[in-house]
Amino acid sequence: MNLEQYLKPEMIETYLIPWGIKLAIALAIFILGRMVAKIIARFVERVMRRADLDEMLTSFLGNILYTVLLVVVIIAALDQLGVQTTSLLAVFGAAGLAIGLALKDSLANFSSGVMLIIFRPFKVGDFIEAAGQAGVIEEVRIFSTIMKTGDNREIIIPNSHIYSGPIINVSARSTRRIDMVFGIGYEDDIRKAKELIEAAFKADERILTDPAPAVAMAELADSSVNFNVRPWVKTEDYWAVRSDLMERIKLSFDENGISIPYPQQDVHMHNAA
Repeated sequence: MNLEQYLKPEMIETYLIPWGIKLAIALAIFILGRMVAKIIARFVERVMRRADLDEMLTSFLGNILYTVLLVVVIIAALDQLGVQTTSLLAVFGAAGLAIGLALKDSLANFSSGVMLIIFRPFKVGDFIEAAGQAGVIEEVRIFSTIMKTGDNREIIIPNSHIYSGPIINVSARSTRRIDMVFGIGYEDDIRKAKELIEAAFKADERILTDPAPAVAMAELADSSVNFNVRPWVKTEDYWAVRSDLMERIKLSFDENGISIPYPQQDVHMHNAA
């Protein structure tokens, strides 16, 4: 099929060739501009990391910079095609209210992300509990926060869900108290039980002496005499010490004849006269 059979040569020279050239230039601007935007964003992120800025802030600003540069590239490509970008921006501005109402959740996530960056209730690498989830912070993006769970699952939470509710930062403090309750039988020696628990404290070097660990009677329960066992450890040692201490106290009780009772009921039978 010969294109010249349907189009006059002057139409090809006047319209098709110039438009084809403009389209090719616009595509080149978009492709190269996007590559340059990525390079600039990554370069800025590297500079901020060398300046020892917070990783969360570095990643967040890098994402915003890339988005802004990409918008500039798109406008430049449209301008090359002959689109009146000033009029286009005016149209975007007039439609901004409607778009804002339609994307109110996204805007809320964006503003919440900015607030998380400014007030910094946590940083990358912190273990937090927020929005009903618990995990290690990996990244705060423009609209969402990425968390990793202990079993290596990835959780993506909208920023507004995190900022609008309580945030428990487990990693914020260098030390943490382990709260456990141990029960012994009513017939067991209370002083002996306390000595065994305190000996278990001294046997573990990870348990801090300042603040000092505490052992105190909590209550006289239905089936047991309960003790509050509260040692202090470094935050990163919490789970390991808790597990080891629980095992050490149980074995020590078994070796010294201290029972750990379980709930039970005594049923008394009486013969009718």
